[in-house]
Amino acid sequence: MRTPSGLFLFCFWSLLLLSAGPGRAQTAPPRHTFTRSAHLMGSHFTFTVVAENDSAGQRALRAGLLEVRRIDRLMSFWDSTSEVVRINRMAGIKPVAVSQETFDLINRTLRLSQLSDGAFDITFASADKLYKFDRQAHASLPDSATVRASVRRIGWQKIKLDAAQHTVFLPEKGMRINLAGILQGYGLRRAKQVLDKMGIKGGLMNGSGDIYCWGRQADGSLWRVAIGDPDHPRSVAAWIDVTDVAVVTAGNYEQYFTVGGQVYGHIINPHTGYPSVGLRSVTIICPDVELADGLDEVVFVKGPTAGLAFINGLKNVDCTLITDDNRTLVSKGMQLNYYHGSTATRP
Repeated sequence: MRTPSGLFLFCFWSLLLLSAGPGRAQTAPPRHTFTRSAHLMGSHFTFTVVAENDSAGQRALRAGLLEVRRIDRLMSFWDSTSEVVRINRMAGIKPVAVSQETFDLINRTLRLSQLSDGAFDITFASADKLYKFDRQAHASLPDSATVRASVRRIGWQKIKLDAAQHTVFLPEKGMRINLAGILQGYGLRRAKQVLDKMGIKGGLMNGSGDIYCWGRQADGSLWRVAIGDPDHPRSVAAWIDVTDVAVVTAGNYEQYFTVGGQVYGHIINPHTGYPSVGLRSVTIICPDVELADGLDEVVFVKGPTAGLAFINGLKNVDCTLITDDNRTLVSKGMQLNYYHGSTATRP
C-alpha cells in the first residue's frame, strides 16, 4: 500500500510558495474549480475538477470518487468480499472465476513482472510478515534462513490464468496476491474515464502521491506539481508544470525502521525478501497512471543504477530519484525546476 509521499499539488488559486508557471492560455472559458476528498484504499484521495458550475462539478467529484470506491471493494486485499480475497482463500484448492476487469488487471501486472524481471510481483503478499515498519530502531534484521523461508511461495510465474473461463488460480497453499502496488493508479485511470464521459475537460486527482492531471486549470494554466524533500516534510525541492500526464511518487520515509543507522522502507524486494535499499524517493512521470504506479516500485527494487537504466529504456517515461545519500538523479528526458540552486545528476 502506498504511503503519503513528498509530492504535493499546488493549485494556482491557493499557491503561496510558487509563482504562476508558463503555459497560460490566451483566453480561458468561464469555468470554476471544485475539490473533494475521501479516505479510499487505505489512503487519502483528493479530486479537483474544472467545471462550468457547482452542480456539474459536485456530480463529477461524487462519480469519480465512487468509482475508486467500487474498485477498492472489488479488488481489495482487506475486504472479505473482494475477488482478490476469494482468490487467496482458494490458493492450492481450485481456480476462482472473477470479473473481466479483475482478470485483465492481474494479467497486466504479470506483463509488468515479466518486463521488470520480477521486480514487480503481486505475489509478494505470500511472504510471511517479518518486519514492523514503526519508524523505530531495531536490533537486527531477521536471519537469512527465516527470510528465505518467508518468500518461498513468492513467484508471479506461478499464477495460473484461464482466459476462456476468466479464472485465477494460485497453485500453492499459502500463496496470496495483493494489487496494492498498482490499484491506486488503476482506480485513478478508471475515475478519469468516468469524468471524461461526464464532459469534464480539466482536473487533477491525487491518491496519496499518485497524481493524474489533464486539461487546464480554471484560469487556463497548466497544473503545477511540486516534488518535496524527504528530509523536510511539506517543503518543496522542485516542481513541474504539466498536463495529460501522471506524476507518481513513492518514498521510504513514512513506513520504515532502522538497523545500525540504515533505513529500511516498506517496499520489499520479492527476490530476496528484504526491504529495498538505496533509494529514499522515486517519482515517475508517464502518460499512463496505472503503469506509473507500478514503475515506482520497480525502480525501488532495482535500486538507483539499474532502476534509472530501466526507465531510460522505456518510451515516454521519465523519473527523478533521491538516493539514500541524498543525491538527486534524473532520467535522460526529465526536466525539473529547482529551488535554491539545487542540481541533479543525469548519468
